[in-house]
Amino acid sequence: MSMLPESPRVLALANQKGGVGKTTTAINLGTALAAIGEKVLVIDLDPQGNASTGLGIERRDRGLSTYDVLSGDCSLEEAIKDTAVPRLWVAPSTMDLLGLELEIASSGDRAFRLRNAIEQFTRSDLFHDAGFTYVLVDCPPSLNLLTINALSASHSILVPLQCEFFALEGLSQLLSTVEQVRNALNPELTIHGIVLTMYDSRNNLSSQVVADVRETMGDAVYETIIPRNVRISEAPSYGKPALLYDLKCSGSQAYLRLASEIIQRERELRRVAA
Repeated sequence: MSMLPESPRVLALANQKGGVGKTTTAINLGTALAAIGEKVLVIDLDPQGNASTGLGIERRDRGLSTYDVLSGDCSLEEAIKDTAVPRLWVAPSTMDLLGLELEIASSGDRAFRLRNAIEQFTRSDLFHDAGFTYVLVDCPPSLNLLTINALSASHSILVPLQCEFFALEGLSQLLSTVEQVRNALNPELTIHGIVLTMYDSRNNLSSQVVADVRETMGDAVYETIIPRNVRISEAPSYGKPALLYDLKCSGSQAYLRLASEIIQRERELRRVAA
């Protein structure tokens, strides 16, 4: 098995719990990274396709999708679409992904379909012309073969955790899966960080959850916390990231800070590796 290419940096956004802000983070972190100069591809691996919709790709306009990529019917380059955000592209998903696991279950490379597609993409004209620096993979809310494909293809995993009572419930299962993938499929996989989402400053529980998660996970938790914000919630219905819908809202500003923090962590990781 070949090493992952150093560039672009591939981050999987994963949490088997739904409703934690995973897709919202994929959309708005991708937009924030692009806004500060990075060249970003969002790969939508969730059959619900909400990341695609939130980036303005209507279901009727998707054409080739990540299903076609993983089933071997097209290249990743062929599935990629422009968005309204400069320096941000998306490979959209469709409900067809629901049947993919059964279709490729007997295939020897079933866990590496996305990894192989990304490696092929790094040799494409689009990749070299655009100069992609980040790939964000929006995983489905389950630890299925689609998520395993994302973890096998990624340098790191970014875990959104909602500021709620059961925030840490299920995290141990996710971390166990990461360890299994590291041992069997992708020894390079690391935890990039945990981002706390839907923080409500009026709620004592939110503050307690932040304290508990920081105590448990330490430096793995990003400093930036994403607040519960009505403008973030409204933006997808307009097919826009929050940063295009309302740049000045607290949610948009938080994602810009998170993007800067991620870039800084990447610099530190490269410095340590050197």
